[in-house]
Amino acid sequence: MQEGPSRSGKCGADPSVPRARPRPESEWHRPAGGVIIGAISLAGVLGNALVAPALPDIARALSVDDTGIGLVVAASSAPGVVVAPVIGVAADRLGRRIVVVPCLVVFGLGGVAAMLAPDFGVLIAARLLQGLGAAGLVNLAVVMIGDRHPGAVERAAAIGRNGAVLTVGLAVLPVIGGGLVALAGWRAAFAPMALTLGVAVAAARVLPRERPAAVESLPAQMRAAAASLADRRVVAMLALGYWAFVLVFGLVLTALPIDLDQRFGAGPALRGLILGLPALASVLVALAMGRLSARFSTWDLVLAGFAVFALTFAGVAGAGSLALVAVTMVVYGLGETLVIVPLQALAAGLAPAHRGVMVAVWVSAVRAGQASGPVLAGLCLGTLSARGTIALGSGVSLVMAGAVLAVRVSLRR
Repeated sequence: MQEGPSRSGKCGADPSVPRARPRPESEWHRPAGGVIIGAISLAGVLGNALVAPALPDIARALSVDDTGIGLVVAASSAPGVVVAPVIGVAADRLGRRIVVVPCLVVFGLGGVAAMLAPDFGVLIAARLLQGLGAAGLVNLAVVMIGDRHPGAVERAAAIGRNGAVLTVGLAVLPVIGGGLVALAGWRAAFAPMALTLGVAVAAARVLPRERPAAVESLPAQMRAAAASLADRRVVAMLALGYWAFVLVFGLVLTALPIDLDQRFGAGPALRGLILGLPALASVLVALAMGRLSARFSTWDLVLAGFAVFALTFAGVAGAGSLALVAVTMVVYGLGETLVIVPLQALAAGLAPAHRGVMVAVWVSAVRAGQASGPVLAGLCLGTLSARGTIALGSGVSLVMAGAVLAVRVSLRR
């Protein structure tokens, strides 16, 4: 596939097709709208960032082994595999606001139910409810950023800024979650999720009440979206996104807390602090994403990210002290942003006329990775140590770096 101006490979490059629904500048560019979009993005990561430090405590309190505890993370991601594309279709047909507000409400109610869960089965059911709501949060935030920023480099920069907000949140939230667990037990880690109900009220008041200018029939919408999904870049984007989130959720959010508990005796507050350390480097890369995307292709950035994954997972597995783990996790933050943000920007820019569907399909692949990563990690934990599981992830990262090289060569033919 030759890449002309519309197939440059830069982050989020637009095919030369018109935008389907121009938005009034006065609505989409209001500062309050940007704040709400950031809050929606943060709501989308609350579910696991707050809970990850509590996993060993949940396992002990509810008598769950290491193999089963991964379900706490997986359950909040699994529904998105199926629901995210449906949400994307609805957002393209009905508008963003009318879809995202119910998602926020469902997510918040699921968090309250998880906090009050009397046993492990109810906890998993509550997490599945959260997953239904979460399926429409981060992806619709990215869609709305794409609506606000039509230019490819401008959009990549805006998604980078949103990534920086998420990164700061991912630095602070595990610390908050670990602190709440240390003070009041594992249930307290779910309490802040009720705040998304307030975000829902604010979103209903602030986001534009946009109506699609012309809604094509559902079969026509599906045919057009399917044609966009046949692009080789889309196939590569989905596969790489899936494996990236298998590694993040399987190793960093599932195996690493257990490794810190078993190998170093780290308590929940310290586990939360270490899980937040990647943000120190990640936020800098996210803020620079506009400049990076103007200079390097999506595939160059993603390749560098997987290479960092391979090095840092090997470093964590080989670390002989908690301090060395901490330093390595700071470096890991570079890789996470270099992989995820360029792929997000690509998803938001490949098919502007069907942006909701395209980003939703990306999120479906991501959710599949989020759901299967903890399960795969749990299976590895049943046969390997947590340390061995993380070392295995380094090898998988190397394989993914090789896959990115193959994609880059293929698209340049």
